[in-house]
Amino acid sequence: MNLVDRVRDAPTDDEGVDAARTADRLDALRRFLRVVDPYLPDHDLVAAHTLVERAGNRLALSREHTVVALAGSTGSGKSSLFNALARLKLSPVGVRRPTTGVAHACVWGPLEPASKLLDWIGVLPRQRFLRESALDGDDEATLHGLVLLDLPDFDSVERGHRLEADRLLALVDLVIWVVDPQKYGDRILHEAYLRQFRRHAGVTIVVLNQADRLSSSDTDLVLADLGRLLEADGLGGAPVLATSAKQPGMLADLRAALEQTVAGRQAALRRLAGDLETVGEQLAATMGPPAAEDEVDRATVRQLAGSLAASAGVPAVAEAAGNAYRQRAVASTGWPLVRGLSRLRPDPLRRLHLGTAPVQGGAGPEPGVDAPPDGPAPVARTSLPEASAAQRAAVTLSVRAVATRAAAPLPPVWAPPLNTAARSRAGDLPDALDRAVAATDLGLRRNPLWWRAAGLLQWLLTLTALAGLGWLITGYALRALGLPQLHYPAVGAVPLPTLLLLGGLIFGVLLALLLKPVISAGARRARRRAEQRLRAAVTEVAREYVVAPVREVLNAYAQAREALIAVRSD
Repeated sequence: MNLVDRVRDAPTDDEGVDAARTADRLDALRRFLRVVDPYLPDHDLVAAHTLVERAGNRLALSREHTVVALAGSTGSGKSSLFNALARLKLSPVGVRRPTTGVAHACVWGPLEPASKLLDWIGVLPRQRFLRESALDGDDEATLHGLVLLDLPDFDSVERGHRLEADRLLALVDLVIWVVDPQKYGDRILHEAYLRQFRRHAGVTIVVLNQADRLSSSDTDLVLADLGRLLEADGLGGAPVLATSAKQPGMLADLRAALEQTVAGRQAALRRLAGDLETVGEQLAATMGPPAAEDEVDRATVRQLAGSLAASAGVPAVAEAAGNAYRQRAVASTGWPLVRGLSRLRPDPLRRLHLGTAPVQGGAGPEPGVDAPPDGPAPVARTSLPEASAAQRAAVTLSVRAVATRAAAPLPPVWAPPLNTAARSRAGDLPDALDRAVAATDLGLRRNPLWWRAAGLLQWLLTLTALAGLGWLITGYALRALGLPQLHYPAVGAVPLPTLLLLGGLIFGVLLALLLKPVISAGARRARRRAEQRLRAAVTEVAREYVVAPVREVLNAYAQAREALIAVRSD
């Protein structure tokens, strides 16, 4: 049976401690820890982890026993009170201080069923006593299941005694704070202990011991003042009783309270509920307002993408795409007699190792290039220069800006994990950007149809000019050989061969001149298109390598906040 099931199986007490609700809160605390463990400092989560572990161990050991501790300062008389409640001399009482160095336990009922519980609490076997006697008859039957502890003095001069008292106070189900008329207002008692137990009023009893030294009126005055101090400590609902180990009649109220607690079998559950409130209050500092749906705004992502684009050489690639468009357009639409010269010039994109090989994640292989039979081709690496120091610094600042923007509305404790998340894949960014640039389809894989039409027209004009030139050369050759001369038809006063030659040349040059601004406009469009596609690819890299890890932390924050709300809802 797991921890939550154990809590749910505990009975619900008459005053509203809901076992199922407490189990849900404990389960929410476990979810909270599971979510925040990778991000928050360990020292902020120690108390929560301790509570989850302690609750599981306590409820697994025994739900039939109620562990009650007598805690007090030196000279408060708690050992005498322990012996008086047990009606046996079990814990040493003396004038020398400190007297109680280790915890003593008295068990009402069989000792064996409580042994594992006492082992877990850490009470030595020789300090365990059984409150069972044939002479008692049924006098102690109402306390069967009570495990009463006499703790070391919390203000002992021995540091080990104080640490032992603090350890045991964290494990018991109910605490009886024993004060005396002289030291009931002790600052250490109230500031270091009672105020820390303000969420445990349901499992706290405060007794004014040695009340036999006071008159009835003085007792009433001291109890009233003690109640005022407890109200200030946040324990206004805790019972306040007057007791005396020397007068058994003054123990009746305390004994009745113990009998009621033992009969209810709810102290462990009440202690768990109080611990959940305490831990939830401590963890509240780690949570703030809800994280916005779009925690990293578009402006911040654009700034990051801009810095990454600059470091990835996007402007240079976009410029090369425009130049490649212009060079390819001239090579396709220019005068055929000079096209070859354009083709001799290296392609601006191929010089950067772009647009020459199929790339994984891109638009597919170039026309005429088959993909490898065993899967996508590896991404081609570019030959772009490495980012400059200024560009790397700009990227660092932009990455930090993402973390800062995400952390702005959250408690400061979340700033380091967000910053770490933003930089978690920074080492992979250069390669990722290079692959993204290499894989981006720049829109130059296919030539526009008008290039082909203009190229055909240029060839037609060129062939027209060549036809006219050939016709003229043939006529001159015949004349030179003395053969019959050709008769040239004329258009007006201009012979047709001359018209064909000049017309082909002039119209070819005019077409090239007319296409020049069109090609320039197309190059600008190609540059803008390439830059847009490259920036989109870089933005995806930014989202995957920087924004996504940050959003994982923010998602964890949202889940943890929801879980903590469940922990604190009573």
